[in-house]
Amino acid sequence: MFIAHIPAGYLASSLVAQKQTNKCRMLAFGIGCSVLPDLDLLWFYLVDNRQTGHHAYIFHWPLFWCALAMCAWLFSWHTKKAWMHAYIVVGLVCLTLHMFLDSFAAEIFWLKPLSDMHLNVVEVPAQYNWWVWNFVFHWTFAIELAICLVAAAVFLSKRSPARRK
Repeated sequence: MFIAHIPAGYLASSLVAQKQTNKCRMLAFGIGCSVLPDLDLLWFYLVDNRQTGHHAYIFHWPLFWCALAMCAWLFSWHTKKAWMHAYIVVGLVCLTLHMFLDSFAAEIFWLKPLSDMHLNVVEVPAQYNWWVWNFVFHWTFAIELAICLVAAAVFLSKRSPARRK
């Protein structure tokens, strides 16, 4: 996935935050979480010199985020800060959605570190010199465009003058 993580995060956050009083903060948090796994690109380019595919790093391990969410939930329960629960849910939903979308056309190690088994629904063949074109010209990019169009339609429908009345 290249362009659909933020729009997908917006859609997921919108659904989860529908009945929350702090929708804007919840949306911002969810959208941030929807791109958080790709922070490992900094390590990939600046430290690792592109030696390891960035989907193999810990930020792309679903079990890492589940464990972190469980720790956050226990902390919020122990400190009696129930307001954190909605943020934990929207964060985990958007993080999981990121990895689900990535596993459509790239490898995601869903059970890492317990297993090296990975899920890759579609293999994108290397046909072009610049690797980005392999994804942009593959049929799966149409799914990304569709996600973007749906997110734009939802966003615009919430901003329409008729809706504000």
